Amino acid sequence: MPAPAGCVFVIFGATGDLMRRKLLPALFHLFAGGQLPARFHVLGVARSRDMTDAGFRQWARSELRDAGFALPRHHGRWCDRCLHYQRLEDETPDGFKTLARRIEALEREQSLPGNRVFYLALPPQAFAATIEGLGRAGLNTDAKAHWTRLVIEKPFGRDLASALALNELVHRHFRERQIYRIDHYLGKDTVQNLLALRFGNALFESVWNRQHVKCVHITVAEELGVEERGAYYEETGAVRDMLQNHLAQLLTLTAMEPPGAFTADSVRFEKIKVLRAVESLKSNSTVLGQYAAGARGRSKLPAYRREPGVARASNTATFVAARVLINNWRWQGVPFFLRTGKRLARRMTEIAVHFHRTPVSLFKFRGGALPHHNALKISIQPDEGFALSFEVKTPGGEFELETRNMEFRYRDAFGELSAGYETLLLEILEGDQTLFVHADETIASWSLFGPLLKKTLALHAYAAGSWGPPAAARLLCFDGILPDA
Repeated sequence: MPAPAGCVFVIFGATGDLMRRKLLPALFHLFAGGQLPARFHVLGVARSRDMTDAGFRQWARSELRDAGFALPRHHGRWCDRCLHYQRLEDETPDGFKTLARRIEALEREQSLPGNRVFYLALPPQAFAATIEGLGRAGLNTDAKAHWTRLVIEKPFGRDLASALALNELVHRHFRERQIYRIDHYLGKDTVQNLLALRFGNALFESVWNRQHVKCVHITVAEELGVEERGAYYEETGAVRDMLQNHLAQLLTLTAMEPPGAFTADSVRFEKIKVLRAVESLKSNSTVLGQYAAGARGRSKLPAYRREPGVARASNTATFVAARVLINNWRWQGVPFFLRTGKRLARRMTEIAVHFHRTPVSLFKFRGGALPHHNALKISIQPDEGFALSFEVKTPGGEFELETRNMEFRYRDAFGELSAGYETLLLEILEGDQTLFVHADETIASWSLFGPLLKKTLALHAYAAGSWGPPAAARLLCFDGILPDA
């Protein structure tokens, strides 16, 4: 549905990597699909001294063309009509007052209603000064006649203390209802389909508990290494980069109770309850790793310590696996296994729910094995869909069983799916916070996973192109059940 009212969409870091790769293509997709309001204008904010409105529009056209977008004449006009640029020299009060005057002038020129989005597409170290500047310049006001919304990209803090401090700063200038903390995984249709799969199908929700589920494996595997982001990753690592946010989100959506209603407060409250119910992680329930040199086919892959910007004696983890126990009525005793890493065998994000075996084996299985655990495997990327394994009798006289899959693929039914930002941008414009992270959720997540950053854990080497260190394979194996490899 189109957003109900026009607005100025202010993007800090408007010529940066996030804008180029994600935000600009997503906004253009929404425009091409007729999903943006008629009166919608983007004001890009950056420090480039040489950039002008005309230069920013030309830059955007070039980036869209390089990204493979066809630019028919009426689409090309979008850049000229809707994109504007404002230089922000520094975070001084004068700089933000100049920005405020430019926004007010743009609203007068375009007859806009005063609605504003401030999107921080910035490095985390720039969040505090920008939020402080917006507040002191009076750009944080929210009223019945118009609204103001603040969008903050991950990571939200580096640990519990910094997350608490950032929340305190944000709440000093903005109300929680104005704040949209983005985790782009929540914009993916397949992640949202977890809610539809569970709460729209009695078949699954009735067995979504400790009586029927043996264990759950959640994997976010990346094929690439740190590439040109070595210096950034040295300060981040796998716990901050993936475990505390993406994997935590998948865990909460998989394990949460049915919300009282499909509203932001109801859904987010149930997610927070999951994180608060998780047992504290112990040293023997966590494995850290770092990729060494390896190969994929005939291509040699460098070790992490040989990547540009990485210290030769670095102890930064590029892999983490954890066994999580949720101490509540539904999940008591059911282990959730989380793993993520760079330079793994292939790119894959998957949730695998393994069910208990039948209590008695009535039939013969090929090879004399025990009956398999039925499993529901939800693929979030790259081949979005799910597969449910079940047992069938093989043809012939003997009564033997083997495992087959019943599969559904989004691509076959609906074509290509969006990367997620389109959905999240529309939700921001419509004022729906359901797919965004609440302040209490960030604190609960850091309270759970943050202590790992202070523990002295062994760092296990694993070959680039493999599935991680052998110690992780031992941790992740449960009653013979292994995650997909």
